[in-house]
Amino acid sequence: MKKIITLLAIVGLMVFSSCEGPEGPVGPPGQDGLISEVFELRNVNFSLDNVDGYIIYQKLDPVLYDGDVILIYRLAGTIDSATPIWQPIPRTLYLSQGELDYDFDFSKKDFTIYAGGTYNLALTPSFINGQTFRIVIVPGDLTGKSTAKKVNLSDYDAVIKAYNIDDSKVKVLN
Repeated sequence: MKKIITLLAIVGLMVFSSCEGPEGPVGPPGQDGLISEVFELRNVNFSLDNVDGYIIYQKLDPVLYDGDVILIYRLAGTIDSATPIWQPIPRTLYLSQGELDYDFDFSKKDFTIYAGGTYNLALTPSFINGQTFRIVIVPGDLTGKSTAKKVNLSDYDAVIKAYNIDDSKVKVLN
């Protein structure tokens, strides 16, 4: 009797494991891979806005998806011609004239970089004219993963490495 039950169990497993049902419906179209991107604003000047003070406004192309995050870094100087120094913003600089603050906000379609301070920024034109910024777009699906929790977002090079961004292919926006 045990041999018959064992034989029936083996035959049953073979029958059920080889069954194949009809294909289900096609799912909704998805994004072709998650890609982090870097853009650069080179040699840009802040413009004085009566409401917000000194600003740089830029539309985004591509448009962001829900959950995407923007990180912005300001070129603060260079060590040599091949080694830039990128400072994350928001950032406060302590100058002899007073405090200078860089900040930003963003939406799905645009971003604005702000410069403000405790003194008349026109007195230090080198901090509001001829500025270079790197804008890093990190897809929302990546920000919740364990990699995002471990990367030092204040370190531009660490962000580039963590999100597999090819730093040699930075797109210039202006």
